[in-house]
Amino acid sequence: MTKLTAVIITLNEERNIDRCIKGLQGVADEIVVVDSLSTDNTKSIAESLGAKVIDQPFLGHIEQKNFAKNQASYEWVLSLDADEALTPQLAESITNAVSDPNYDGYKMNRLTNYCGQWIRYSGWYPDTKLRLFKKQAGEWGGTNPHDRFELYDGKKAGHLNGDLLHYSFYTREEHYAQIENFTTIAAHAKWKQGHRSNLIKLLIKPMAKFIKSFIIKQGFRDGYYGWVIAITSAEATFMRYSKLLKIQKLKK
Repeated sequence: MTKLTAVIITLNEERNIDRCIKGLQGVADEIVVVDSLSTDNTKSIAESLGAKVIDQPFLGHIEQKNFAKNQASYEWVLSLDADEALTPQLAESITNAVSDPNYDGYKMNRLTNYCGQWIRYSGWYPDTKLRLFKKQAGEWGGTNPHDRFELYDGKKAGHLNGDLLHYSFYTREEHYAQIENFTTIAAHAKWKQGHRSNLIKLLIKPMAKFIKSFIIKQGFRDGYYGWVIAITSAEATFMRYSKLLKIQKLKK
């Protein structure tokens, strides 16, 4: 029978790791947690639930997930973040796909919980992710911190029924803290890729982001938090291009 390894990368995830691992029990034959030297109870909780924990200082989002993939003992790998969990429907779909695969990888819809509310618009759903794949069928790529799994040429992906639940932010303050971190990483990544910023982009890009999130992607249907997400996304866009502009000035 085909076996499955679930891999999870963590850093101080004691609030989420229990839910994540328990949702994998009965689905994964092996659970591997790659921990970036957590200082809370993440490791002890994971070990108490039967997971194999590997210490690995953080290499970058893409690099850490590729490292985690390579720790899997089995051909099929399911990659999750600690703040994600399977619905029963998705768990069943994964089991069926691994038992009788028709593809090299499988995508799934991700449904995000923001400050206690499930967000179904704002460009946040279905937020399709390729998270189930054959170990040798591809690798993690993209631009840090926005990683994505990419199948090699000639490999094909299917789509699974059921949602991947994403418990993103419990408070707006947590969201802003992540934005501060992620926009710094993204600005440096854009600089290395040859992207540049200017005053026109600082004005237009945030406005366009708000319009896309709140109007085009119908964020207004998410109510108050749809407005919050649109405003925050615009602010994040401004911060990213502002930090890129500062890098440009420093390099000069």
